[in-house]
Amino acid sequence: MPNLSKTGQLKELEGRHSLLLRLVELSVTLNSTLDLDELLQLITATATELLECEASSILLYDEKNPRLFFAAATGSDPAKLAEIPVPIDSSLAGTIFRTNKPLILNNAEQDPRHYAPVSDHIKFKTNTLLGVPMPIKDRTMGVLEAVNKRDGAFTDSDVATLSVIAAHAAIAINNARLLRTTQQALEKVKVTNQIKSNFLSLASHELRTPLGIIIGYATFLQEGAKGESSDHANQVLGAASQMRSLLDQMNNLTLLQADEMEMRPIRISIQDVLNFAVDEIKYFAARRDLSLVLDFQETPIFVKVDAEKTALAFVNLLNNAIRFSPEGSEIVIGAAEQGKQVVAWIQDHGIGIPSDKLQKIFEEFYQIEPPNTRHYGGLGIGLTIAKGLIEAQDGKLWAESDGALTFPNASGRIRFAL
Repeated sequence: MPNLSKTGQLKELEGRHSLLLRLVELSVTLNSTLDLDELLQLITATATELLECEASSILLYDEKNPRLFFAAATGSDPAKLAEIPVPIDSSLAGTIFRTNKPLILNNAEQDPRHYAPVSDHIKFKTNTLLGVPMPIKDRTMGVLEAVNKRDGAFTDSDVATLSVIAAHAAIAINNARLLRTTQQALEKVKVTNQIKSNFLSLASHELRTPLGIIIGYATFLQEGAKGESSDHANQVLGAASQMRSLLDQMNNLTLLQADEMEMRPIRISIQDVLNFAVDEIKYFAARRDLSLVLDFQETPIFVKVDAEKTALAFVNLLNNAIRFSPEGSEIVIGAAEQGKQVVAWIQDHGIGIPSDKLQKIFEEFYQIEPPNTRHYGGLGIGLTIAKGLIEAQDGKLWAESDGALTFPNASGRIRFAL
């Protein structure tokens, strides 16, 4: 007898050891699987195996329609099971969910809480049932059930095993749900961005032809016009030129977003690049009585960049400075070598930028002012394009400001390093 007792104890220890190993293996697998459907099938299959029963099922709580629904079950069609709403107030699963306590029924069909429509719908007879809640943080997300123990009745040991499975399953299911929600949100953002990019590309392309006709006729009228007619022609040309500039901006943004902007780097001095940009905008600066001050040495500071694209970036930055600078003020354009980098900057005395907006101003279509009460024009993509052009050449562009929007003469700088 003593030998048999020791043998029995040894077998029991071996059984517990095997069960623990299986639970650890399940935990590792659950934590490495983020596909929700695969997780649900794995959980029910493992529960059926470890509890040595005919089937197991997962019922999850539907927050939009307060009820439980079958998410998975061994040997049954999940879609067919999902058709069956399980009431919380008059079912075994609902009792487990409400009380947040395990429940063993070794004569399930005789219990008044047994929800017969489920068995009738899937043609399955429930004799014995064990159900445990699935806890996640401070709430219960559902119920894990094991049905029809193959050998005898469900025990407290089975409750402990199924509770461990349910706890791990709840975390894994919650993580998979979060991932699925995130993926769906990202997909919506991706689709929205694609629609926006398609619109920008289409608009910039389709508007060029009628705009070219307007510019052509305005130029023809300007050549023979005098007095008031000449002024009208000039206004049309000015408006058309502004529209063409906006279309160019839209096209550049589309190319940057699609990563199709072609760069042709050459060795050139940063002073030449800045002078190109200044020549491009000095007329607009003069119209607002703004002084453009060059703050860099005469000795060339060479960089290897796409001269045209880098000058365009600076034109966008200067246009932004001109738009927000008070009339009669000055804008400083500077450059210097700092170690192995070349740093260039534009400094103005405009309205300033709040510290929490210094990064947001480079986001596409972002405007510091509310759209319905804004005093300054622009689409809000000039700085986005400038940042994209600089970063496409492995440079860095950032903003600094000594003031906020309430300070009319704040000192602000936009710098980039190459």
